[in-house]
Amino acid sequence: MAAPVVMFCVGATKSGTSWLHDALARHPECHFRSVKELHYFDGLEKGKLAEQHAQMTRWRDALDQKRAATSLLRRGGLARRVQDRDDWLAVLARGQEDKAAYLDYLMKGRKSAKVVGDVTPAYALLPVERLRSMATLSEDVRFVYVLRDPVARLWSHVRMMAARRGEDGTVDPNRAKNILNRTIAGGEDEISMRGDYAGALGRLDQAVAPEKQLTVFYEDLFGGDGMARICGFLGIAPQTGEQARRVHEGSALDMPGPLRDKAREWLVPQYEDVARRMGRLPEAWQANMVRV
Repeated sequence: MAAPVVMFCVGATKSGTSWLHDALARHPECHFRSVKELHYFDGLEKGKLAEQHAQMTRWRDALDQKRAATSLLRRGGLARRVQDRDDWLAVLARGQEDKAAYLDYLMKGRKSAKVVGDVTPAYALLPVERLRSMATLSEDVRFVYVLRDPVARLWSHVRMMAARRGEDGTVDPNRAKNILNRTIAGGEDEISMRGDYAGALGRLDQAVAPEKQLTVFYEDLFGGDGMARICGFLGIAPQTGEQARRVHEGSALDMPGPLRDKAREWLVPQYEDVARRMGRLPEAWQANMVRV
């Protein structure tokens, strides 16, 4: 049996990567485990495999408790998800880089699928040398990066962080406003780095051959040919995915006009760099550029 394509979706955060993982997991020619973000290579880079093992153990145990308490009809699916986490814990327990074990995890249960993969947006922050190492992991490794309108991506990320920092998981408007202002002022590195398309794509260009990487617009996933282009790039039959289906959709909160104007101005370099690289911008992006 021919070796499969190994696909890395490396970003961007809050740009439809959960939706893409779900769509590819449903594709008959793909085999994706139920753990979307493995964080293996950033864990290696930061020396955090033990920390990840502890966190994954907590998630696995919570899922197993849910499995035990649910109906018989749902137990099968939850049992598979628990097993996926048990298998991943065995890789993390090695405590050091083991590419063979990592690949074995991706391919376990694969059968004849043409594509396996790992959808971890944090990989976009990795240094060039680590990305080069990932690019030689197997015979055929391909990278996908999804671009979302910079202002929309930023506000979605801010809302997610505001919800995480709240006591009840809801988005407090004042907390979101403060996080956004701190981000623009340089005080929220994690948020600003995740939206640095120019930096991420520049590192990919240095590490990965042009024919082994694909950049698509988030807006084309949900209203254009984005999914068809990804399928073509991966060598699988074209499918649109369930475009009405949303995965991990953020809490609703409109962005105040003055903050939107401030964010647009701050993000001008991202709009300009993507326009140069892609040769076009989706309508939603153009509308924001016009207002700057």
